Amino acid sequence: MRDTAAPTPSSPSWHSSARIAPLAGQAAVAVAGAALMTLAAKTQIPFWPVPMTLQTLAVMGFAVALGPQRAVAILLTYLAAGALGLPVFSGTPERGIGLAYMVGPTGGYLLGYLTAAGLVGALARGRGPLGQGLAMLVGLVPVYGLGVMWLATFVPAGKLLALGVTPFLFGDLVKIALITVVAALVPESLTRRLGRFL
Repeated sequence: MRDTAAPTPSSPSWHSSARIAPLAGQAAVAVAGAALMTLAAKTQIPFWPVPMTLQTLAVMGFAVALGPQRAVAILLTYLAAGALGLPVFSGTPERGIGLAYMVGPTGGYLLGYLTAAGLVGALARGRGPLGQGLAMLVGLVPVYGLGVMWLATFVPAGKLLALGVTPFLFGDLVKIALITVVAALVPESLTRRLGRFL
């Protein structure tokens, strides 16, 4: 009977397994995050002046909790799923699907979410709840900036604020305040342990 030795740190198979395991974990986080992002996009909560989805909450939460690399990976996975035609966006399939939806009026906000994920994750890293809250406020700049710039190709300039900013800004500020409060209540030791696990 042939003996099969277990891989050791000096063997090639051990190094291969050591590389694959973290990649598999990161891929799992990206896919799970994209699924949560889809749920956030599809969830509508009655709010003033318009019903509120949870996309901004998810993006900012990922960035603060997981850091820029994982948050960007989640958003890239989410956008890739949408580009392939999966109905992951808030207006799909009712207002189109796939790339046709992504180049529509709200396409700039999708790019803004991706940009905010990296920016907020970088600015919030190592900071307390107040610093994280300020980072999230900064993160709203690319969300609305890119969103409105793209929206300008579809609607008159005089209606951009009324259609692309004003109805959503208060809700997004509420979401940022909620994440800031939750971050203040979560023990720092638990946050560090979660970061090592993910």
